[in-house]
Amino acid sequence: MFGKLLSGLLAPAPARLPPPEARLALAALLVRLARADDDYSSAEAARIDAVLAHRHGLSPFEAAALRREAEALEAEAPDTVRFTRALKEAVPEDERLGLLEALWSVALADSRRGAEEDALIRLAANLLGIGDRDSALARQRVERGA
Repeated sequence: MFGKLLSGLLAPAPARLPPPEARLALAALLVRLARADDDYSSAEAARIDAVLAHRHGLSPFEAAALRREAEALEAEAPDTVRFTRALKEAVPEDERLGLLEALWSVALADSRRGAEEDALIRLAANLLGIGDRDSALARQRVERGA
């Protein structure tokens, strides 16, 4: 699946990702965000596991295994633009705000908001078709624990 996903992301016009690959792509985007500030903390890894378990109904063991697979994928994956566009195609419009909330929850997991993380979230929000206002509201919901 790894090679197929990478070749699909590198295609000039990425095809819609099937659910297992979309799940891995989201996990890799979360890992990319956590690594954006060059400090991939255990709190961020734990938050990624929690997001994956909640969004996909995975056990803690399954979520951690998916995260580890995503860590390897993220290191080899193309630029964030292709990655996020592929997710946009794979996730229905009414669920994309949930992706952004997942990104914010990882960015805020270590109680530090770096400029690199903010920039990646702004880029992802734009590519997912989510405006600044909705992104700010998503961040506020995550901060409140809603």
